[in-house]
Amino acid sequence: MADGFPPDRNSRAGHKGGKKSGKVADFRYKRPAQPDRRTAAAPHGGRDERAPAPHGWRNHEPERERYHQAYAALDLGTNNCRLLIARPSGEHFTVIDAFSRVVRLGEGLAQSGRLSDQAMDRALGALHICADKLRRRNVRLARSVATEACRRAVNGADFIERVRKETGLALDIISAEEEARLAVLGCHILLEQGDGPALIFDIGGGSTELVLVEPDARVPRILDWQSVPWGVVSLTDTVGRVEGPADRRAAIYAEMRRVVSESFAPFAERIAGLAQAAGHKRLLGTSGTVTTLASLHLELPHYDRRAVDGLVLPAQAMRVVSTRLAELSPEGRSKLPCIGADRAELVVAGCAILESIMDLWPAERLGVADRGIREGILRNLIATDIAGEESRRALLERRPGA
Repeated sequence: MADGFPPDRNSRAGHKGGKKSGKVADFRYKRPAQPDRRTAAAPHGGRDERAPAPHGWRNHEPERERYHQAYAALDLGTNNCRLLIARPSGEHFTVIDAFSRVVRLGEGLAQSGRLSDQAMDRALGALHICADKLRRRNVRLARSVATEACRRAVNGADFIERVRKETGLALDIISAEEEARLAVLGCHILLEQGDGPALIFDIGGGSTELVLVEPDARVPRILDWQSVPWGVVSLTDTVGRVEGPADRRAAIYAEMRRVVSESFAPFAERIAGLAQAAGHKRLLGTSGTVTTLASLHLELPHYDRRAVDGLVLPAQAMRVVSTRLAELSPEGRSKLPCIGADRAELVVAGCAILESIMDLWPAERLGVADRGIREGILRNLIATDIAGEESRRALLERRPGA
């Protein structure tokens, strides 16, 4: 598979829930007789995602014919529903449409073990919008995935079937291992240059993935990885909201740190030797937590992806922001730019997870990525489709009389 991960034979950490997915796509539309002129070019503000080109990318029909097809990636997480629609653009791809909504699918899951009716209704509302965008954009191939909330919920499979019947979307519940791989594939190009292993992490709503990689020219080799069932929603629901008097807020935050650090302990022990030997430690995070904290560090009046994606900043600066947020009341947090009411309850749990990660891989600098699973899906999807077209073309050319 072009531009994909090799089999990971070095991973020693197990993962919970779900069998590994082998599905590549869940939507395949008939090509329109003529290109949709309304979507033939990226709208104002369409973003160009820099990524290594799949092998043989340049050796196709003229670019005008080659790159008019649209591809899509949908990620239904524990807290957010996100969609990207993109077209290949030279060696990269350009996003032509996007959607993101906080749905809190995993709200209350830690206590009940089930997805609540209200949470499922919120998610379905967002998924209906995504399905409509896929149809209107004449998407050639799309992949839709669901992560920790659907992996853990006893009614997760029933919800997936309901989504299929009501929206036409075939959500694929991916394993924690595949979630980690896709996140790395989507953001690894933002790693700082350097030698030796680097740690990439993804703080989600229901889980956090840690991946130790050995970067190379194309795709990093995974040395070890771990997924723990603590994200901003699951940790908040389990330990409690950081609210009330100052001493209570401090106690809850300390308990969050303890719970997360204990979960990370097996991974931290396995990589301790590498962490000690590594000179310039590289650390890259992809999540709403790191992008929000980076925005606060920059004192942005509102979120600006162009200022945050690819930013490298002192790790100590992120600790300072984390401590400040943990000390604030929920009302104080909600008044900060780039947080608001939606993030005020959950952002402190993200801070606790982030500080625990920085403890086990004490890098001096932290890279910030506003990209991850969806970009990883898109790169795999486009590369796989192009590789398949190349194979079919080669077979046709070898036929007698071709």
